[in-house]
Amino acid sequence: MRLLLGGIGWVLLTGMAIAADAQQSGSVVPVAVQDTLRRPQVRKPLVKKPKPLRTELSGGLRLNTNGWSLFAEKGWVKEGEERESDLFYNLKTVQIEFSEVKHPKEMKQTNEGQGMYSDKPRPFIYGKINNFYTLNLGYGFRRMIAGKPERGAVSVHWFGTGGLSLGMLKPYYVDAYVPQDNGGRFERRQIKYEDSSNGAFLNERLVIGGAGITKGLNEIKFVPGLQAKTGLHFDFASGKKTVMAIEIGIHAAYYTQKIEIMADQKAFPYNLNAFAGIQFGKRW
Repeated sequence: MRLLLGGIGWVLLTGMAIAADAQQSGSVVPVAVQDTLRRPQVRKPLVKKPKPLRTELSGGLRLNTNGWSLFAEKGWVKEGEERESDLFYNLKTVQIEFSEVKHPKEMKQTNEGQGMYSDKPRPFIYGKINNFYTLNLGYGFRRMIAGKPERGAVSVHWFGTGGLSLGMLKPYYVDAYVPQDNGGRFERRQIKYEDSSNGAFLNERLVIGGAGITKGLNEIKFVPGLQAKTGLHFDFASGKKTVMAIEIGIHAAYYTQKIEIMADQKAFPYNLNAFAGIQFGKRW
């Protein structure tokens, strides 16, 4: 009996020793640890930094002291300033602009004395001999000079553009009664300013009205020249990816010949004007 009990005790002691060795060697892992290892590890999503703004596309309208303009502009952040483009918007730009240039003496009127004829009088510009349009192509810059780089803040920029200007002179026609002979007969015609019709063209009593903007398009004369503008650009857009601005500045152009717009007025090969405009667009 004593021998049997001693054997059982020896077996128990041996089993306990083996279990202790197994725990120390790591062959037996606690259940709580096993559950932790079985759980999938959740990776935190990587936060990508937004790309810096590099490009701008915009367009707008300008009111000039001698007419009006429509323009489109594209800009690129200067090389080496990509990291700061979200803050300063220092750009190199290209611009295309279409304008109508008017003479300060232009005044639209209606010949009320035309009631002697059956036609209703229409508005015309007395003494105007040419419509003058320009197509300007320019390369330039825009540089921030004041303002805070914060959302909703107004920033002030200095800009400059220079390049080519293509002037277009379109004859101005009026609808008038042209005397035919000394017998008092008249012929109704659309006439422009020239030596053979000066008498009727500059006689307000014989003019019925303007002939329309399309008359004379096939007679346009092109006059090449150079142009430049500079001014201030006030950007008040609420977001970094939006362009919303007001511009004020001056513009000058010089052409290869004198630009004749009005009869009996001195013509010059250049024009100078001040302007104010509004501009909309986007950045990416």
